[in-house]
Amino acid sequence: MDIPNNLVGLIRSSDSIAALTGAGISQESGLRTFRDKLEGLWAQYKPEDLATPEAFERNPEVVWDFYNVRRLRSCEVQPNPGHFALAEMERYLKNFILITQNVDGLHSRAGSRNVLELHGNITRVKCSRNCGIITRWEDTSGCSPACPTCGAKLRPDVVWFGEMLPRDVLASAMQAARRSDVFLSIGTSALVQPAATLPVLAKQNGAVIVEVNLEATLLTPFVDYFLCGKAGEVLPELVRVTWLR
Repeated sequence: MDIPNNLVGLIRSSDSIAALTGAGISQESGLRTFRDKLEGLWAQYKPEDLATPEAFERNPEVVWDFYNVRRLRSCEVQPNPGHFALAEMERYLKNFILITQNVDGLHSRAGSRNVLELHGNITRVKCSRNCGIITRWEDTSGCSPACPTCGAKLRPDVVWFGEMLPRDVLASAMQAARRSDVFLSIGTSALVQPAATLPVLAKQNGAVIVEVNLEATLLTPFVDYFLCGKAGEVLPELVRVTWLR
């Protein structure tokens, strides 16, 4: 992978960089994307049938068990070189914000600190009545536990279909996009809203847009640099040629 020299110069001279990651970077660690067809016991379901408030209300144990399987799998896999490269990038830059659509927590495990989780985090649970309780998910059984405050069922702290993104997290992501000199779009289909608007917002405010992906997306015609390849290969090389050579 040849990184253009002028892109290296832009990154070195940037005051603020924002990065948006999608399912592609986690897929390189062995995690299936949410669009993949379910297998085994879950083959009878569509993913979206297990990821709505209505589904949880109908059968909370099934939804709890489904997310418990996903949580355990997220804990089994390891961050890949793409995750570690983004964490290293944060150490070199004055202002670096990592925005992710992923709920697996791999960025934090790789060492990234300034992370905005647009869709929540599968390792946490919250009260289904929104009483304010948010805690780590320690229970591994198939039974959805009760909120210690109000007695309602706890649910995964993730954004389900039909739900709004956390207002404060989205506002911070939009502000980071507006203020960025360089905006990296990594392993995302550029289809899921409102995350897909972030690189557009950055572009409208003068940022240089860099896309890292295995294939072209709807965003590709509008980017300044398209780096075709795996995040786990492209991002370490980008860090190497920018700061280490």
